[in-house]
Amino acid sequence: MNVLDFGFGSIEAMLWHILFLSIRCGAALMAAPMIGGTAVPAPLRILLSLVLGYFVASWVPLAPPPAMASIAAILAVLHEIAIGMMLGFVLQLAFAIPLIAAEQIAGTMGLAIATSIDPASGAQAGALGTFFGLVLSLLFYATGAHLLWFELLIESYRLLPAGDGLSAWRAQSLVMFFGAGLATAAAIALPVVLVLLLVQILTGLLARSAPSLNLFALGLPAGVLAGIAAMIIALPVMTMQLRGVLETALGQSAQLIGAR
Repeated sequence: MNVLDFGFGSIEAMLWHILFLSIRCGAALMAAPMIGGTAVPAPLRILLSLVLGYFVASWVPLAPPPAMASIAAILAVLHEIAIGMMLGFVLQLAFAIPLIAAEQIAGTMGLAIATSIDPASGAQAGALGTFFGLVLSLLFYATGAHLLWFELLIESYRLLPAGDGLSAWRAQSLVMFFGAGLATAAAIALPVVLVLLLVQILTGLLARSAPSLNLFALGLPAGVLAGIAAMIIALPVMTMQLRGVLETALGQSAQLIGAR
């Protein structure tokens, strides 16, 4: 354990040490989807980042930060913000994957106009997107992924000290993770979309065989009922895919800081 000297002679240096270490934590918490949303007040996030900075300063052996109000300190602060934002951005991408899948399903079901307030961002979002986001949030906490993410955040101080910039291959792997996320979103929505496609084909055949039928009055309720039934049947598979998304996101975070 690092012994912090809070005497009057070193109080300014120790406060600067804690503040400097809390910058990366604060940037990560601001970018993370669960804590960085509008539901969590900004003063609470700042307080949590300062608490994390204090514990990092107490328990993690690190080199002292550069002198305050120097060029090296400004560059180090920007570096800390970049690393924290990247770690939070990985979770942002992971939580955007079920929203993309929900938009594909809702557009095929005809529920694109059904919107609700997203509790994470405070903006209007699709009803299915909000549901999928809540399921992923429940899995995020139930599987202990939040504890692993905080562990990676603390471990990043050892593996990526201030001044050690991110290499090009790490940024490229983050872009590849976004591409894999799009493929995962398509895989999540694929069973329901296929069922809805069959329903639309059957509805079109009925409309051709019986032109007097009202296609809109028949097709929309049939599509909604078939989509809900398909989601109920495919929900266990979707849950496994969402757990895979969280595991991939944590693996990407570990790869980003060089833990793998």
